[in-house]
Amino acid sequence: MSESVYLGLLLFTLNTVQAQYTDSLQTQRHQVEFKYKRLYLPAGLMTAGIVLDTSRKESIKNEVVEERNEHLFSFQNHIDDYAQFAPLAAVYGFELAGMDARTDWKNRTAILLKGQLLNLGMVYILKTSLKKIRPDGTAYSFPSGHTANAFAGATILSIEYGERYQWVPYASYSLATGIGAMRMANNKHYISDVIFAAGLGILSMKVAYWTHQYRWNKVQASSDPMQMIYTTAALTKP
Repeated sequence: MSESVYLGLLLFTLNTVQAQYTDSLQTQRHQVEFKYKRLYLPAGLMTAGIVLDTSRKESIKNEVVEERNEHLFSFQNHIDDYAQFAPLAAVYGFELAGMDARTDWKNRTAILLKGQLLNLGMVYILKTSLKKIRPDGTAYSFPSGHTANAFAGATILSIEYGERYQWVPYASYSLATGIGAMRMANNKHYISDVIFAAGLGILSMKVAYWTHQYRWNKVQASSDPMQMIYTTAALTKP
């Protein structure tokens, strides 16, 4: 075998290895590593929501409703119906405003859709199977879908922008907390519904990140893998 072919094969192999290494580094930069300690917050919130969901008259959830009825009996506001989607919209809005996201828009969209599918699916299953009554007497109280949406959005927003812009997690989770409070002020949910939903929203989006494979926008070695051999052979031809 001629020296030109040997050299071509060597360069082709090195180029392929380099491309795979670059692709691996790119994936590692985006990948959100799973750690058990990252389960503490969502699991703790969900556990607290379950513990607080008791029918005892003297329970904390009923006391919160009594306080609401005493001080905010006539309060009604629908801003939470729209504000729940604000963090999700900001996932793309911040990028349009010139802020750098952690993940490209294709993978980000896939993560968002997977997270919301899990989030909304669990909310629907729990609401329809448990059929808890709301404080205002209507059905499907547990858990709060608005709150779950808001915290899922706050989570993806924080992961995408929080590393570069440290104010984002504070702003996004504060908004989500405010939406949960609005659901209670509107007499639509107990505190147990809201706390559990917050944990569910956070966990759903984190699971979407932990399981994502980043199949789009990977670095390619070349449009024609054999091009390097052809070029090398031509350059070294006697």
